[in-house]
Amino acid sequence: MELTRKGDNAMKIKRKIVEIDPELCDGCGQCVPACAEGAIQIVDGKAQLVAEKFCDGLGACLGDCPTGALKIIEREADDFDEHAVEEHLKAMAELEKPAPALACGCPSAQVQTFKPEPRPFYKPLGPVDRISPLTHWPVKIKLVPPTAPFLKQADILVMADCCPIAFPQVHDEFMPGKVVLIGCPKFDDIPDHIAKFAEIFRKADINSVTTVIMEVPCCAGLAYIVEQGMTAAGKRVPHEQVVLSTQGQVLSREKLAA
Repeated sequence: MELTRKGDNAMKIKRKIVEIDPELCDGCGQCVPACAEGAIQIVDGKAQLVAEKFCDGLGACLGDCPTGALKIIEREADDFDEHAVEEHLKAMAELEKPAPALACGCPSAQVQTFKPEPRPFYKPLGPVDRISPLTHWPVKIKLVPPTAPFLKQADILVMADCCPIAFPQVHDEFMPGKVVLIGCPKFDDIPDHIAKFAEIFRKADINSVTTVIMEVPCCAGLAYIVEQGMTAAGKRVPHEQVVLSTQGQVLSREKLAA
């Protein structure tokens, strides 16, 4: 083993370590939960190695990268530090703890179930007033509790939050009869969402899942989150993925393997 002293304190050794190609990385974040040491984070839309000493060089993250941006190379790097990893993971866990609720509560987090009905203060969009098929609140993945009554034996629609902007027919095409959960696989907390879906699948006896995403590469992480949630819960339910173009067209529909 070759040792090289860099500066006063840092000791470099020649060893295996992950390398991330920023040109190939699309920022989907699938490598983040795959790294048990927390060595990889998404920074400015790209995966980055947080610190050399956190990477064990075993390459557990490689198989979760859909673009092949990750590889294991051999070079001089800080030695893997298991104690530093433990401290790093503890610090990450502290940061991920939910903030205490305000005394007044957050209206967006209050669970509601309701029957769609006409809103007379809306102007008609056509010959008749439009009625939203939404039957519950909240809709953000982060805010929906796994025990929400509207999830019980539901057909759920998991949708990237850009989709309703690009595809105006969402209310007619996808939402009727479904419980809607929206989020962004690029900017949301992927491990948190996987854990949330695992709890939903364990507790709610879900009938089916339809995942609607945009054609951009980072959006593929949403179906990954749902699938990982099923796996963690030891469940398999029918799962269809719909891909929309950025100009609002349905590009594909695919039944994911049961």
